[in-house]
Amino acid sequence: MQDFIRRTLTATVAIAALAGLGAAAQAETKEVRFGRQLGVGYLQLYVMEELKLVEKHARAAGLGEVKASYKPVGAPAVLNDLLLGGNVDLIAAGTPPFIVLWDKTVGNIAVKGVSALNSQPAFLNTNRPNVRSLKDFTDKDKIALPSVRVSFQAITLQMAAEKEFGVGQHTRLDHLTVSLAHPEGVAALLSGASEITGHFTSPPFQYQELEDPKISRVISSYDYTGKASFSALSATTKFVQDNPKTYAALLAALKEATDVIAKQPDEAVRIFIKIDNSKLPADFLKKMITDKDFSYSLAPENLLKFTDFMQRTGTIRNKPASWKDLFHPGIHDQAGS
Repeated sequence: MQDFIRRTLTATVAIAALAGLGAAAQAETKEVRFGRQLGVGYLQLYVMEELKLVEKHARAAGLGEVKASYKPVGAPAVLNDLLLGGNVDLIAAGTPPFIVLWDKTVGNIAVKGVSALNSQPAFLNTNRPNVRSLKDFTDKDKIALPSVRVSFQAITLQMAAEKEFGVGQHTRLDHLTVSLAHPEGVAALLSGASEITGHFTSPPFQYQELEDPKISRVISSYDYTGKASFSALSATTKFVQDNPKTYAALLAALKEATDVIAKQPDEAVRIFIKIDNSKLPADFLKKMITDKDFSYSLAPENLLKFTDFMQRTGTIRNKPASWKDLFHPGIHDQAGS
């Protein structure tokens, strides 16, 4: 009888242990860590942070209390390193650095897009009155941008150089570029006291610069890319597969944040000013994000123009057959391009 009891208890403990292991294997993360670049190109993440939308949709999905944290980073190359190092779970950066990361991780950890975030123009501004085109820059000039060779601005500058100087000349201006976070680039260009004479930046920084009569626009990214997705959110395949309910909650949070921007632009502006500690007037920012050249959407727009150029010029090795190759299945029902 004692042997029977002992065997029964042993079996019960083993079953409980296996059940516990199964529960542990199925448990999803209790913290979602975002890294993001700066500016209104990442406005959904500002809204998600302030309104605690990830937490809201996680609770609605029965996941209990899930914490979301947001780390602002000025350089996309640094964000890529943070994701690859396991220090964040998702990153929001410009579309070219996202494409570079997708290319580098094909066949291993497979970083793919969660969604696009928005389409907006990026301007190359200058404080030199005699610079009216790319051909007017000389070896005495320095052009600030978020990250050399990899940022949205760096790749767009190469696309522009190829168009202006000819095939094979896409790196013609690369030696003039220096990596500088947007706020520091603004300060350098406006001061006129540094080697920085050009700044390829993004909203709202480019419009802040153009308020100064000494600053003029040289090019817009739309001159060379057409209207195209400026930014995207990405994650590893492992994170998505290990956290399916959390991932669904993230997508729901992204969709709600996008709706807030469209339907409550004053609220979106208030949030941006608060989190970014921006000194820009609310009306100035509202006019910007509601401009016809801006659109906030999870559907990628015109991304293959970047991938075609980047693969042809050797920045990436792999060429996606479709935009869907770049993204996790959660948004494959969108009308992307």
